[in-house]
Amino acid sequence: MKLGFVTAILPDLSLEEVLDFARQEGFSCIEAMCWPVGKAERRYAGVTHVDCTNFSKGDANRINDLLAAKGVSLSGLGYYPNPLTPDKDEAKMSIEHIKRVIRASAMLGVNVMNTFIGRDWKKTVDENWPRFLRVWKPLVKFAEDQGVKIGIENCPMLFSNDEWPGGKNLAHSPEIWRRMFEEIPSPNFGLNFDPSHLVHQYIDYVRCIREFGRKFVHVHAKDTRIDVDAVYERGVHGFKWHTPKLPGLGDVNWGQFFSALTDTNYDGPVAIEVEDRAYEGSLELRKAALRQSKRYLEQFQF
Repeated sequence: MKLGFVTAILPDLSLEEVLDFARQEGFSCIEAMCWPVGKAERRYAGVTHVDCTNFSKGDANRINDLLAAKGVSLSGLGYYPNPLTPDKDEAKMSIEHIKRVIRASAMLGVNVMNTFIGRDWKKTVDENWPRFLRVWKPLVKFAEDQGVKIGIENCPMLFSNDEWPGGKNLAHSPEIWRRMFEEIPSPNFGLNFDPSHLVHQYIDYVRCIREFGRKFVHVHAKDTRIDVDAVYERGVHGFKWHTPKLPGLGDVNWGQFFSALTDTNYDGPVAIEVEDRAYEGSLELRKAALRQSKRYLEQFQF
């Protein structure tokens, strides 16, 4: 496996500076964020380390030369909007930019694009399903034609009042993944698997690996700590009882995680995703978070 990180945590650095840091710290790869240039509406969004808006072969050559010079590879290109939002203009923009990122991934030879399915959070899963199929069947076909695999992250996107009650990403549980892959049975359609999002749903992430590991396109390494007192006070339908943490500082059993992952013969990238507020106070703290996470995870066969 290759150990890398998600570049969203380093928005103040250019791509070249991110690669310099990755090389200095011994990371093998990065998942480069590819949001359209502009203001973000939520934390960790809106970061642009590869601008795919008008991506050309010259851009691909320049970036590949830079990667070769730094000795760091791209594990994937990441863009995580809500392409099923009820705001039709926003949905259209998201779908078109997903295509741009897929195209750029093909031109770079990365051939992996990570994103969200999206969701109208005020509707049930079944009510969202016809639109899911209308949007994603052609997107997956587009990716197939480009030779690119799409990795869907399994985050429910249900952390705040504006995401209540359903969350803004449909693909959050085994029942839904199974249905997705049955109805869009493409080898280019898989998961960008993050165990932290299963911990706070009380879903067995090791069992998920054993069932769905063959569909893993990419893996995120992020932890979550459950506050049992807050669950007692608010119940599981309340907010602020689970906290994103660095690997090893939460409730994921990383030994069991990597034991299951290696049993499935997964040999792709594992990208550290830092969303730990305790390490957000400065650029140096965010860099330290990546260093600390790397030291912890290296014990698991990297």
